[in-house]
Amino acid sequence: MTDEDSWAVPDYLRRLRLDGRGYIVLGAGDGIGRQVCHALAQAGARVVCVDRDAALAEKIAQNISGVAMQADITDREQTRKVFAAAQVHFGKSFSGVVDIVGVAQIGKLSEQTDESWQRQFDIVLKHALFAIQYGGAALAERGGGSLVFVGSISGIASVANQAAYGTAKAALHHLVRSAAHELGASRLRVNAVAPGFVRTPRLLERLSEKVWSQVSAGNPSRRVAIPADIAGPILFLCSDLADYVTGNVMTLDGGISSVAAVPEFTLDS
Repeated sequence: MTDEDSWAVPDYLRRLRLDGRGYIVLGAGDGIGRQVCHALAQAGARVVCVDRDAALAEKIAQNISGVAMQADITDREQTRKVFAAAQVHFGKSFSGVVDIVGVAQIGKLSEQTDESWQRQFDIVLKHALFAIQYGGAALAERGGGSLVFVGSISGIASVANQAAYGTAKAALHHLVRSAAHELGASRLRVNAVAPGFVRTPRLLERLSEKVWSQVSAGNPSRRVAIPADIAGPILFLCSDLADYVTGNVMTLDGGISSVAAVPEFTLDS
């Protein structure tokens, strides 16, 4: 037995680079999507920034010298056109997709209507299926690539008043694992990240500072994530450093989902 393996030592930092590669970011306009666009661009990637809000798509595209596209990616035909246009733009350099889209519908199960339940599943799952179908096929033709989705800890553990959202995200997590299994032979890697609470512009509008403080206090890291905390791991999953990572749902919550919901006590309590 030798003291070291016989494999060459790679340039690990170089494997993080994405120079000349093309990525589509769905939901690029703000929050996590905006940070992901910056992360990919800083690593050398060319980025198509897709958002339902044309002004937001244009702003982030200008900031990173990317290309802006406006589309509702819960619509199959609009999504198909986005991928067709991006393939023309990127050509053989098309290397991956990052799908950020997913809005939480807050409310108890008893309050769900047929319409609200279906709407929650549509905003979480429809675009993911389209991204896998259109993006997966295009990447397979080019010899492989990476698809990364944003799930949630609500799809791993029960979060109060997020039953519909959590059920949809759990389905997304399983879709990711199933797609990784199905597409692996085509050298496609399919992964997801599962954030906890993140200080995105949308959530900052909906939650008070009191709520943020309470969530931070219950987190082992004693803070709540900001969008950059999520963009970094997504960059890793897009890079060659993650070349053997697929079918994974990476929890990004500061450790909160690993904590049992019991009060702190001592033997003298």
